[in-house]
Amino acid sequence: MRSDSIKKGIARTPHRSLLMATGVSKKNMDSPFIGIASSFSDLVPGHIGMRDLERQIEKGIHSGGGQAFIFGVPAVCDGISMGHSGMQYSLPSRDLIADCIETVANAHQLDGLVLLSNCDKITPGMLIAAARINIPSIIVTAGPMLDGESRCEKLTMIKGAFEAIGKYRNGEITEERLLELEEASCPSAGACQGLYTANTMACLTEVMGMSLPYCATSAAVSSLKRRIAFESGMQIVNWVREDKKPLDILSRDTLRNAIIADLAMGGSTNSFLHILALANAAGVNVGVNAGVNSCENSPLVTLKDFEELSYKIHQFVKLEPSSSITMTGFHNAGGIPAVVDELIKSVPEFTPKREFAGVYSDKTVIHPYSEPFTTKPGLGILYGNIALQGSVIKISAVDESCYEFEGQAKTFDSEEEAMEALENDRIKEGDVIVIRYEGPKGGPGMREMLAPTSLLVGKGLGTKAALITDGRFSGGTRGICVGHICPEAADGGVIALIKDGDKIRIDINKRTLDLIVSDEELEKRRKELKPFVIKAKGYLGKYARTVQDASHGAIV
Repeated sequence: MRSDSIKKGIARTPHRSLLMATGVSKKNMDSPFIGIASSFSDLVPGHIGMRDLERQIEKGIHSGGGQAFIFGVPAVCDGISMGHSGMQYSLPSRDLIADCIETVANAHQLDGLVLLSNCDKITPGMLIAAARINIPSIIVTAGPMLDGESRCEKLTMIKGAFEAIGKYRNGEITEERLLELEEASCPSAGACQGLYTANTMACLTEVMGMSLPYCATSAAVSSLKRRIAFESGMQIVNWVREDKKPLDILSRDTLRNAIIADLAMGGSTNSFLHILALANAAGVNVGVNAGVNSCENSPLVTLKDFEELSYKIHQFVKLEPSSSITMTGFHNAGGIPAVVDELIKSVPEFTPKREFAGVYSDKTVIHPYSEPFTTKPGLGILYGNIALQGSVIKISAVDESCYEFEGQAKTFDSEEEAMEALENDRIKEGDVIVIRYEGPKGGPGMREMLAPTSLLVGKGLGTKAALITDGRFSGGTRGICVGHICPEAADGGVIALIKDGDKIRIDINKRTLDLIVSDEELEKRRKELKPFVIKAKGYLGKYARTVQDASHGAIV
C-alpha cells in the first residue's frame, strides 16, 4: 500500500507514534489509509449536513476494513457570494480546493480518498484533485435541498428569491410577499433545487462513474443519501484493494459522455469550464493550446467537442430553471440511471463503462430520446467577431421566439455598473447589456452574473433584452444570456471595443454572435484601447497572472 511509506519499518517508529496519537490502533495500522476530504461548512447551505455524512462514510470505510481520516477543504456558496466582490473568489476556489486535497493526500501518503462535496466549484475541484493524484477515489455529492413552498406555490432559490426582487421592483408583488418568499425558498440543507451548476456537476460526476448510482439526485436530508455515503465508504476500500484509480475511469470517451449528458439535460454553462479543466488534469489535454482544434477523431477535449455534439444531441430532459421540474421530481422520475439508459439505447457516441439494471423511468419527465422536448441541445457554443474563440449560451433557458435577436449595446465595465442601470430602469426593450472586464483575468475570477440576469427576467425583459459578458452565469440563469466570451476584454478581445449604440446580433440557430461594425472601425478602436493592468493583490493577483482563458477551462 502507498501508506506503507509512512508506517512500515523501524525508521517509521516516529511516524507510527504520531499516527497512534490520532487514535489509530496497532491492528488498523495495517489497514488501507483512506482520507475523507470534507467540505463541511456552516456558511454553505449545501454543506451544513455533511457532519452526518462524514460519519456514514467513516462507518463504511471501517466496515470495509479501512482506517478513515477526515480532513477539511474550503467551500464557497455562490449564491451568498453573488453580486459583490466575493464572487471573484468562487472560480479560483476550484483550483485552491484541488491544491489542498493534493497537498494533504500526498503529504500523508493516503491509499484512497472519499471526496465529500456538493456546491458549485467544490465538486469540479475535487474531480481535478482526484485526476491529479490518481489514487483510488470516489465522490459523494451531498445532494439537493427540498423544494420550497409558500401559499401552495412551489419555490426554488432562483424563482422564489433572486427573480422575486425584479417582480417586487416592478410592482408585481408586495414587500410582505417578498419577505415570505425569502423565508420559504430554501427550506433545508442541500444544493439549490434546480439543474444549476452544483447539481449539474453532481449529475455529470455520476455519469462519469465517479460516484454511486442516484448519488446526484438523492436529497441531502434523505436516508438514501446516508446509505449512499455508507456504501461509498465500503466501495473505496474495495477500489484500493483492486487498485482502481480515477484515470482508469476518466478518459476522452468518459468526458465526451459527460458532454452528451449535459447537452441532453440542458445543464449549467459552467460545466464547459470544468470539463475542459478536468480534461487537462486527467492528461487528456496535455499540451493543448489555442491553435489546436478537437474533432471526433482528436485525442483532445475542447470546445469543438461541445460544438460538434451540440448538433447531434437532442434535449430530452428539461428541469428548473427551464421548467418547473426540480431535482426532487427528476430523482423520482429515475434520475441519472434513467438518462444513461436512454442514451445507451439511442446515441451511438455515448459509450459508458457501466450500465444500470432494472432502471425505472417516468417518461413524462425523462422523455424517450425519439420524443425530445426539442431537437436543439440544452447548451450551445456561439462564434463570431465578438467571440473568435467561442462563447456559451444555455439554449434550453431561451424562449424559441428569441433565437434570433438584434439590439443596441449598452456597455458596462463591471457587474455593479450594469446592476445600477437595471435597478434604475435604464435598460429597455431591444437593449443588449454588455458586461466586460469580468473574465478569468479581468475580474479577476470570472464572476457569475445571476443578479443582473435574474433582475432582467424579474422586470419582464427576459425575452425583450439580452446580456452578453466575458464573465459567466449561474446554472440558474435564463433568458438571452451569452457568457464566457473569449478572448476576454482584459486580453484585448472585441468585447472591449464595443461602444454604446452599436448593433449586436445573436443567432442561436446559426450559433453566431456578431458586432455589426466594420473591420476598419474595429481596428481604429483597437489602436485607441488602453492595455489592461492587473491591480488585484494576494491570491486573486496570483490567479490573474497565471489563469488561462475560458476556452481552455480557466485553468491555472
